[in-house]
Amino acid sequence: MLLSYRRFRRNYLRPALLFLFFLFLLDAIRLVRSRPETYRTKPSEVHQRSEDGALVNTTIFIASVHRNTEKILRTAWSDAILDLVDYFGPENIYFSAIESGSQDESKAALLDLQTLLDMKGVANTITLGQTVWEQLDEIYTRPPPDVRVPTWIWNVAEAQWEMRRIPYLARVRNQAMEPLKELENNGITFDKVLWLNDVVFDTEDIVTLLNTRNDNYAAACSMDYKHAPLYYDTFALRDDMGLKTISEYWPWFQSPTSRAAAEKNAPIRVKSCWNGVVVFDSAPFYAHPQLKFRGIDDSLADLHLEGSECCLIHADNYLSLEKGVWLNPNVRVGYSIDAYRQVQKNHFPSAFWTVLGAWINRIKSGRMTIQSQLESRIVTKRIEQWKAETPKGDAPRNEPGAACLINEMQIMWENGWKHL
Repeated sequence: MLLSYRRFRRNYLRPALLFLFFLFLLDAIRLVRSRPETYRTKPSEVHQRSEDGALVNTTIFIASVHRNTEKILRTAWSDAILDLVDYFGPENIYFSAIESGSQDESKAALLDLQTLLDMKGVANTITLGQTVWEQLDEIYTRPPPDVRVPTWIWNVAEAQWEMRRIPYLARVRNQAMEPLKELENNGITFDKVLWLNDVVFDTEDIVTLLNTRNDNYAAACSMDYKHAPLYYDTFALRDDMGLKTISEYWPWFQSPTSRAAAEKNAPIRVKSCWNGVVVFDSAPFYAHPQLKFRGIDDSLADLHLEGSECCLIHADNYLSLEKGVWLNPNVRVGYSIDAYRQVQKNHFPSAFWTVLGAWINRIKSGRMTIQSQLESRIVTKRIEQWKAETPKGDAPRNEPGAACLINEMQIMWENGWKHL
């Protein structure tokens, strides 16, 4: 018996394994050799330029929210903003930032940036909001048990109301957008709305993103990294079929169309994205009604569902169907200087992570399809229940951002947030 096994291993198993290894090696070589180069738009290559070198005919409303971002502000972010001002021209930029709840010196860092913006003649609004103690007071000043207050949700285990995280974030983002409407009343409008997270970026990143698909998009997003080569913002990213990504490794997506675009480093059609930096065509923010950030209805959240305000904004944007939401994999930003440097390569990811990522995608694709169907079924059943429970006399309930919803409940908690 032992002799038969040895003969089988020598005559059949070993050649078969060697053949499979040879096929794997050929596939790995093909994957590595087929990696496209990163396409970057040089700032000097685009648009008509004025004599002093600043771009003309492109006006940008820059918005951001800050909490405990002092380190990134002082080491990279503020300088990058000033570089954008120098490139686009101070007359073409408006800067709006909201800060609240920071435990570091974010407020002081933003005031330092404001001083420099003022010196350059850049119109700006920087709002320093609550201290961390004021924010905690707001979170813990709960409504009475028998009173339902918007954006609060019932915690069964603790028998008390909790402040919902997503409506809170949406409220802060809308505060950052308020100057846009005020400026419109004074006859000042902008071509683009640029939202920036606390990420490291440079002018070339922003110019490349602005020129995604030759400026034909409802919104265009970067890819963001905290620990390369894993991308970070899984909460907001959905492929063109409305599905979550297979993994945080390239080529990320379940949809064959989105995955194929990722493999070519071409702009990727998606349902939703944010991923560190996102630029919007400004038109919907001037529409009536105005496009705004929001959370899902409290009554839907009661069924243990949640969706990112950064995803729902695309579902509500009338231009999303017309022009599309696009992820530009050539624009890669980082949540630290080290992470940013790791992704600033012509060929990204590396050869090793290209092969590993491709195989992770292949291996997980079947399982993820089943998992996505099961998750989708849970979400769909809860939405159907919510619709069926529409109070008599009310308009039929509808949630256009169903693809954004996940089986979670998120609340503000202490100095951050948590799941219920």
